[in-house]
Amino acid sequence: MTLSNREQKDSSIFDSQKKDFYGSLIDSSKKKHNSAKTQESIKLSLITQFFPPDYAATGQLIEELTRHLGYLGVEIEVFTGQPGYAFGVKNAPAREQSEQVRIQRTRATQVWYQRIRGKALSGVLFTLRAVLHILRHARRHNILLVTTAPPFLPVLGYLAHKLFKLPYVCILYDLYPDIAIALNVIPKHHPIARFWQLINCKVWQEASQIIVLSPQMKQRVAGICPQVTDKISVIHSWGDAKKIIPIPKQENWFAQEYNTVEQFTVLYSGNMGRCHDIDTILEAAKLLKDEPIQFLCIGGGAKRKILVDEIKQLDLNNIQFLPYQEKSNIHYSLTACDLSLVSMDKGFESVGAPSKLYPALAAGKPVAVICPQDSYLKQLIKEGNCGQTFENGDSKSLAEFILLLSKNRQLTESMGKAARKYMQLNFTPEVIANEYLNVLRQVIQ
Repeated sequence: MTLSNREQKDSSIFDSQKKDFYGSLIDSSKKKHNSAKTQESIKLSLITQFFPPDYAATGQLIEELTRHLGYLGVEIEVFTGQPGYAFGVKNAPAREQSEQVRIQRTRATQVWYQRIRGKALSGVLFTLRAVLHILRHARRHNILLVTTAPPFLPVLGYLAHKLFKLPYVCILYDLYPDIAIALNVIPKHHPIARFWQLINCKVWQEASQIIVLSPQMKQRVAGICPQVTDKISVIHSWGDAKKIIPIPKQENWFAQEYNTVEQFTVLYSGNMGRCHDIDTILEAAKLLKDEPIQFLCIGGGAKRKILVDEIKQLDLNNIQFLPYQEKSNIHYSLTACDLSLVSMDKGFESVGAPSKLYPALAAGKPVAVICPQDSYLKQLIKEGNCGQTFENGDSKSLAEFILLLSKNRQLTESMGKAARKYMQLNFTPEVIANEYLNVLRQVIQ
């Protein structure tokens, strides 16, 4: 679907002053699903290891999704873990009611989070506790939604279906063992990889629906297991335009505190992990070291320390680092720049999708995306007319684009407005929650 078609489709929703937004979505859905069976109440059990107050992207997205599904009338219970990635919060309530969502947390997940083995063990412990949870409470729900956090969690959906005939939906945020293979953790034809893919196919075949984050992920899953092609839905991540509102840098306390008001500032916000292309950004910063341009990197990840060490060795003074920010400060940090960066390293274009793109669009800033040539991100940025994409390693073109925007504030502003408009029409929690609701209704049918 082109942007112009989407604008025609969605303009009545966003411009209408007569109907509440959610009301119009529900009315539209009822017209499409007017049989008695589709009106059956959805009682959803959702299992994911990460959930706020954790700042892990998966948890933040799930929290927003469940909240908006609750607004649409879905009864939801979330089974999750205690915080492992939070700001000074070691424990959250074991049971909590947040608007329309019931939350239950297990304590069996706080094990050596700073180490890879500890994270793996925490994932195993959480999965075992999730098994017990399903055995006790499976019959009070009519749909199970499982994420890939931890990666082997979808197996629980398979077990619940075999034991209780409970239908389940898989959200594939990342594809394993594909990521492990791309990272050279295990060889492609290793027995573990082959066994894992065999299990994946079993799980996907029994699933009622499968949700992936990009067209390339759908192609990858369908290539591995062609039998499930017809039940794969592509549903993008989102940004919350009601919480992330453009703020002029002059009025932004975050911009003032970290000296981004006067200088043209390029922001990388989020995980600097093994799947992200940091090298191209570093090379662009080197090319621009004598220009009145600065880079601000907020977040953490496996490549953060490597990047910091290289900058110290090169004695670059146009890059500053900050840790992850509290969720309450995100709309200030995302709007304290002039250009946002998003990156995906080569070889990872079909095994994951960068969720940081959508909040960056919501902030009303142009976006420079570093990605492989055949990435779906190129189509999104072109469709939104909200920035530019660059192939991995093309630091020269990236630097030239940054320099162009720094000297043409009118172009920067127009691209920023286009970014926010594009996101509001296509990638808000309201729009995406309705897409999830349609998938859940198909399962009830």
